[in-house]
Amino acid sequence: RLRLHDRKLIKDRRFHLRTYPNCFVAKELTDWLIEHKEAPDRETAIRLLQKLMDHYIIHHVCDEHSDFKDAKLLYRFRKDDGTFPLSKDVKVFLRGQSLYEKLVSVEESILKAREENSVKYQRTFLGSEMIDWLVQEGEVENRQEAVELGRALLEHGIIQHVSNRHHFFDSDALYHFWVNFRRRRRLTELLSENSSRALSESPDSPFCLRKLNPEPGNTSFLSVQTNKEIKVVSAVRRSSITSLSGNSNTYFSAPPTLVFPPVAECNPKSVLKRPVTTEELLSPGAPYVKKTLTVTVPPLLQVCQFVFSVNGVYVLHLDYQTISSLIMTGPRTLVMEVMEAIE
Repeated sequence: RLRLHDRKLIKDRRFHLRTYPNCFVAKELTDWLIEHKEAPDRETAIRLLQKLMDHYIIHHVCDEHSDFKDAKLLYRFRKDDGTFPLSKDVKVFLRGQSLYEKLVSVEESILKAREENSVKYQRTFLGSEMIDWLVQEGEVENRQEAVELGRALLEHGIIQHVSNRHHFFDSDALYHFWVNFRRRRRLTELLSENSSRALSESPDSPFCLRKLNPEPGNTSFLSVQTNKEIKVVSAVRRSSITSLSGNSNTYFSAPPTLVFPPVAECNPKSVLKRPVTTEELLSPGAPYVKKTLTVTVPPLLQVCQFVFSVNGVYVLHLDYQTISSLIMTGPRTLVMEVMEAIE
């Protein structure tokens, strides 16, 4: 967008006695993408621009066309007319980018190359170091708020524990920025965003903040909080429920009506001898072991097993009914991760 402004492809244009500010001609932008090697051919360029429309980044100036037409029609970046939707995902990404740029621009930055278990990681920091820095720089008011910010960044795939075993804690655990904000990106990455293989090979893509359907054994965290609802991506496929969100998120539409099995009791009485918190399960050195199971619906679990993930979706924070519905509306064969106490 900024490059198009510099090249004057985006400018005020007049059509039918009306002036449209900050817009571009669709056909001219298609030509420009090919000329500047942002797209190998016209067909790919059109697919890329359609992706930008699907992601609410550009739109027709009068919203008369829901698709991108390679013609002499006027389109505009939503960022230029104030209609760009700032969802929670976008806000978290922009906050992570702002923190990253601030960290790499200062002398004696806490971001350093470090080794753990003979593996070298870039852009690393200790959890307690990040919290100290956030409080010192006035980015947060207190350490608890810093922990919540760190968890949001981790759940959206911006930072990560180097061995991907722990959530974000005020501790000496080692984390790194999973997104490299300084890497030169091209629009063609948009075309591979729905590929789980592409996600694993390009973990720092800005177009896919959450890691959906990771390979078995990968313990990637998703953006989840307490009191979850289920977002239906497609009403056609049984396995379309893949994204969870908190009630406070304004970018989700009204929750769908789902029919749960009548036998699924909501939050049945616990059989644990004492309550076990999520923090206790995830804390470093906790006496719990994680196992990966491949099961068929409905799964048969042992007493006192904690469900960690279902088909790569992190569910440890979710209630019984939400997890049950996720299982029953998913594919018949599930890959589940469970945690149980070490005997």
